[in-house]
Amino acid sequence: MDFTLSKEQEDLKKWAKNLAKEKFSEKAYTWIKNGEVPWENARILAEHGLMGMTLPEEDGGQGMTLMEAIIVMEEIAKVCPNTADMFQVGNFGAIRQLSAYGSPKLKARTLPGILAGEQLISVAMSEPNAGSATTDLETRARIVGDKVIVNGSKVFNTHGPHNQYYVVWVRFGDDVRSSGAILIERGLPGFTLGKTETHMSGEEHCALFFEDCEVPIENILVPDNGFKKLFTMFNIERMGNTSRSLALAQAAFDMAVEHAKEREQFGRPLAEFQGIQWKVAEMKMKLEAGRLLLYKAATNADKGAPSPLEASMAKCYINTTAFEVANEAVQIFGGYGYSTDYPLEYIFRRVRGWMIAGGTPEMLKNKIAEEVFELRFSQRKKKPEIEKVVK
Repeated sequence: MDFTLSKEQEDLKKWAKNLAKEKFSEKAYTWIKNGEVPWENARILAEHGLMGMTLPEEDGGQGMTLMEAIIVMEEIAKVCPNTADMFQVGNFGAIRQLSAYGSPKLKARTLPGILAGEQLISVAMSEPNAGSATTDLETRARIVGDKVIVNGSKVFNTHGPHNQYYVVWVRFGDDVRSSGAILIERGLPGFTLGKTETHMSGEEHCALFFEDCEVPIENILVPDNGFKKLFTMFNIERMGNTSRSLALAQAAFDMAVEHAKEREQFGRPLAEFQGIQWKVAEMKMKLEAGRLLLYKAATNADKGAPSPLEASMAKCYINTTAFEVANEAVQIFGGYGYSTDYPLEYIFRRVRGWMIAGGTPEMLKNKIAEEVFELRFSQRKKKPEIEKVVK
């Protein structure tokens, strides 16, 4: 058992760090403030072979491992979180569902634009009445000839106003086993976008509305009984969420350590106060523990998907840790940490969102318990038993 990166991985890490510093640092933390999508950085990622690292070569990717992509993700996210979002699109998100389940013809038509950094794609899961309860999907799809007719709506879609493609989770029938997914393209008849809204972090999203939306039948990714297939790939998306969360927490930690060395109060550097020392020690231990959970899940996945148990443990622990570390970093910085002139307050707001997106800590703990007990625990309220009336 070796807890160090290989020479090849260390070289990749160093290369990615230098690339991020050289290409992405100048405009880092400005994209959200200016309401812009870092398209130019997405194209730089593509030019350096970083869009599609984890996709098979036959799909236009590099065929590299999940662990290698996480190494690159950490270095990019520590420098520019919004460029890391672009890297997520090309390696961890909905693109993996498209690559795994799309037909060769569909992939040949849609993947090139995404891998070139010119188009975006996201998963459309959440609905007004179906957040954590994804089995309650109300968006319906029915096949009519060579078309699929879709009716319903989605909310909280990453890059919603800017996407070209959406992997929309639907039901083809009335029960859970009829659940599947369709690739729906912007501009199709019956598909409209709601008003652009923003999260606490400043990220833009919008609702999606489908009213007798006509989709080509070849856009079906998973026709039915799809939850197991879809969540297998969605666990990869969770790894992207988790690695970005860890990277931003590490960035906040590094900033806090440097500040504690330089900032003086009562004639002494903050680093000399035991209260600060204990904060930093706790932050360091949590970051290292989280990194081990993430790396274990990624390494065991190799070129496939991580196990549900390891993905859930890594995301749950790191999401919580990132929020705690960012919170303490703001505290160490004091008023400067709370100021919008410094990046810490953005990191604090951003990591908070990852405790909701992609699976909350509460739902992930339920999943962990199910894996431990090897039992399925339904969250639904049990129907009361009806007593038989004996005449």
